[in-house]
Amino acid sequence: MEPPFSHAGELAALATACCWTVSALAFQNAGRRVGSLPVNLIRLVMAAFLLGAFTWATRGTPLPTDASSHTWLWLGLSGLVGFTIGDLCLFRAFVLVGARISMLLMTLVPLFTTVLGFLVMGEVLTPMELAGMALTIAGVSSVVSERRRDASGRIERLPLAGILLGLGGAVGQALGLVLAKFGMGSYNAFASTQIRVLVGLVGFAVVFTATGRWPRVRAALSDRKAMTSTGIGSFFGPFLGVSLSLLAVQYTEAGVAATLMALAPVLIIPVSIIFYREHVAWPAAVGAAVAVCGSALLFL
Repeated sequence: MEPPFSHAGELAALATACCWTVSALAFQNAGRRVGSLPVNLIRLVMAAFLLGAFTWATRGTPLPTDASSHTWLWLGLSGLVGFTIGDLCLFRAFVLVGARISMLLMTLVPLFTTVLGFLVMGEVLTPMELAGMALTIAGVSSVVSERRRDASGRIERLPLAGILLGLGGAVGQALGLVLAKFGMGSYNAFASTQIRVLVGLVGFAVVFTATGRWPRVRAALSDRKAMTSTGIGSFFGPFLGVSLSLLAVQYTEAGVAATLMALAPVLIIPVSIIFYREHVAWPAAVGAAVAVCGSALLFL
């Protein structure tokens, strides 16, 4: 699909990285107050209303009733994989290892996208792509292996469960992005996001019903600070950020878009230092930069 202006896809991807920086920190705050599961469900409900209002104003319909069955199928699968499964892992990682480390693990999305292309479609890996994978893995490994002090001053490593959950979130986003690009075609990006959100909501409703977690949602709704953070995260995450990410893959190659969107962990470092007083050692900052550079090499 032809972009409306030069580098529209690349600019949308950069804007996505900024949005995801804000949403990651907002969801970290909310998740640590009321738990990651309620925040996951509530932010999708908020996003569904925001998307409905926006598409009603811009397209004349609050629901994506004009989407084809092909679009619903593949975007629906993308919503289940990306929102229900992937974000279920990612939001728990926010609580266990924090937004900065979780978003760093998301730099592996381009790597996983490349590997999926090799396994599913038989795409050949070039020496440059192999070098990019090595750099990305080295950068991420240098950060997740860092030691930090807990509240009592003892030195500890990052919890393995949080790292594995962050990796699960990266795999979910990579597969969800591939499925979304295949299903969206030239369909409206915000309406496409709406389909993903609605199906993701159904997925979470099944999870909450099966596990009996609905009382936790009611308790979370009474926490004003958590709901404020969730509202901010919902606007910059599943509403604006995800829609911009779909615009990015619509107007440029999925790999290029994924690489630019992977800049979020670099953008989040100064925010974590200034507003959260988080100590970020220089090796961790270098590791984040190396990981992003490795992601970029995958698509040169």
